[in-house]
Amino acid sequence: MHGLINRAIERFIRDAYGRDTWGRVTRLAGLDFTEFESMLTYETALTHDVLAAAETALDRPLPGILEDIGTYLVSHRKVEGLRRLLRFGGEDFHEFLHSLDDLPARARLAVCDLEIPEMELQEHGAELYTITCRGNLPGFGHVVVGLLRALADDYGALVMLEHQGGCDGTESVEIRLLAMGHATGRAFDLGARTG
Repeated sequence: MHGLINRAIERFIRDAYGRDTWGRVTRLAGLDFTEFESMLTYETALTHDVLAAAETALDRPLPGILEDIGTYLVSHRKVEGLRRLLRFGGEDFHEFLHSLDDLPARARLAVCDLEIPEMELQEHGAELYTITCRGNLPGFGHVVVGLLRALADDYGALVMLEHQGGCDGTESVEIRLLAMGHATGRAFDLGARTG
C-alpha cells in the first residue's frame, strides 16, 4: 500500500483524536514505528491492521471511520492540496461528478506510483447518479462518500449519499443531487496562494 494512503490514515487520527490515540493505534496494530513515510510502499496487511486497530481504539465501526477520513481529506486545512486537486474537476458539483472518471489518472500525475480505485459515474437522470469504484482498496466506497459529502458542501450543493455495498473489489455509491445552489460554497481560486 502506498505510504500516502497510510499517512492519510495516520494524520486523520492524529488531527481528529490526538497523538495519544494514534500511539494506541500503533501499539494495537503491532507497529514498531510511529509515523508512516509518504513515499514508501507498505504491505497491504499492515494497512488493514492499522484500520482494525483504529476500530478498537476509537470504538467505532470501520465504515464510519473511512467516511470521516474522506471528509478530512477535503476539509482539513492540513491537507489543502487534495481539495485543490479535486476542485480542478469542475466549476460546480455536477461538473465535478463527471470528472471522477479521470481522478485516478490525475492522482498519478501528482504521484506516479499512487494507485487508487478506478471510478465510473453513471447518470440516471438530472438528479440521480451512481459511482462504481473498482480496485484493491476494500472500503474505498466509504472514503468516496466522505469525500463527496465534503465536496458537496464545498460547492454549496445539497446531496444525499448512500453506500450501496459491494463485492469482489467493486463498491457503489448512490448520489442524489437535491439542489446545486443550496448554500454558498467555499471560495476557490485556480492560482495557488503564496505565503
